[in-house]
Amino acid sequence: MKILFDFLPIALFFGMFKYAEGEREWAAAMGTEWLGFMVAGGVVGPAEAPVLLATVVVILATIAQIVWLKGSGRQVDKMLWVSLGLVTLLGGATIYFHSESFIKWKPTVLYWVMGGALLIGQLVFKKNGIRSLMGAQMRLPDAVWLRVNLSWVAFFTAMGFINLWVAYSFSTSTWVNFKLFGGLGLMFAFVAVQAIYLNKYMTDKDGAA
Repeated sequence: MKILFDFLPIALFFGMFKYAEGEREWAAAMGTEWLGFMVAGGVVGPAEAPVLLATVVVILATIAQIVWLKGSGRQVDKMLWVSLGLVTLLGGATIYFHSESFIKWKPTVLYWVMGGALLIGQLVFKKNGIRSLMGAQMRLPDAVWLRVNLSWVAFFTAMGFINLWVAYSFSTSTWVNFKLFGGLGLMFAFVAVQAIYLNKYMTDKDGAA
């Protein structure tokens, strides 16, 4: 369920973009009415309206996530705070400059921040971030934990580059599709491959028990 919660802002971004893409005149009118005071020139055109409205939705959705977690007494992950900071900064620049380029960088920066945090934790602080998250669920040799941690570093690094490739090699509509379906699909595929790799260690543990 957590992964669905994490992907909720992306799903809402996708939904607003697709609706506004099919109703560009409406989107331009709404964008000018709602965002005119925030954008350079005060007018939102039909071409940029879908991504601007979708950007507003993803900012509000991320804020709502944090408010809900705080209100229910739950801990807010550090990465969610980082995501809020990035989507506010880059999303704000997207809205003001009428440029989708800024918001397209957000997934890449977030992927690289997560990968960098895992790598720095391992090399500098001698702390395996993945082991901290999953250590209660399984016991693995130290060498395997290291490989798992570094595999996530590699995955996040690769995802950052893939996002930029899609963002600047294809249309914005294609990038929005990839942002939801491609990102989620690659994540599931990576987790599935890793589960197959770790299965023998989990089996050994069960057998020993």
